Amino acid sequence: MTELLGNHKNFVNQHVFGLLADRFAQKSLLDELNLSTSPWCLLKDKTQWNDVFQTVGEKVVVKRRTGGYDGRGQWIISDENKADITDDLFGEVIAEKFIPFDYEVSIVGARFKNGEKRFYPVTHNLQQNGILRYSVIDNAFPQQSAQQKQAETMLGKIMDKLGYVGVMAMECFVVGDKLLINELSPRVHNSGHWTQLGCAISQFELHLRTLLDLPTPDLQIFAPSVMVNLIGTNHNPKWLNIPFAQLHWYGKEVRAGRKVGHINLSHPNKAVIIQQLEKLRIELPEDYQSGLNWAIEKLK
Repeated sequence: MTELLGNHKNFVNQHVFGLLADRFAQKSLLDELNLSTSPWCLLKDKTQWNDVFQTVGEKVVVKRRTGGYDGRGQWIISDENKADITDDLFGEVIAEKFIPFDYEVSIVGARFKNGEKRFYPVTHNLQQNGILRYSVIDNAFPQQSAQQKQAETMLGKIMDKLGYVGVMAMECFVVGDKLLINELSPRVHNSGHWTQLGCAISQFELHLRTLLDLPTPDLQIFAPSVMVNLIGTNHNPKWLNIPFAQLHWYGKEVRAGRKVGHINLSHPNKAVIIQQLEKLRIELPEDYQSGLNWAIEKLK
């Protein structure tokens, strides 16, 4: 389909999708641009293991080059369980150093055809079982200014190198005062859904503005915001009764581990958001509770 669309005169980014869909090519791009990412290598055959554990790390995350997402197609490997990587996987996976990060963040930005760019604030994220569950945005976060500058420089450099037009997301590990790029997504992103309520221009509108080359002011952030991802959870009409909350339900069949919707909350007073999260807590299953605690602590 991408190849067919590529014949249209207005199709952009054709070369980008295949490149960034391959983790080997994506990590190679980051190395070429001298951008910080976890140490890694292509895992070609089982004779590499000793070298991998010596040069990459004693514990590594093995990831499929293509196709894996939300924790699928990934294995945490050390010398004790290296046999979990079967012969058919060699050549189709990379091995990255396991990073004991402080926390995870992302930035969503956009590039216009003339090279002009816009960026949303760095967002703090919580992943559980490899799936993004919560995002929190607050310009009062410690290190926010320094992280913002660092993230904008990194993502801007990537988009310029690719000649990219549109919205792109960059997920990072935070280790001390340093950002390590974990993954790039050439599209609107889960961690940018809060912009639907917390910003004057959502990531979806921004994507269209860049593709259509429309005038776009600097992005105005209304208030601190939280996004709660709904994973394998049945629809609950009581969510609609939460003040300052906005439900987006995708209309998909509900299955375990499947993203079926999200809830955005936003208000200038963080105490109000915390109050609404406590109300939302009552209407969500048990597996949401620890993540809600995390989001509330982030806002305090």
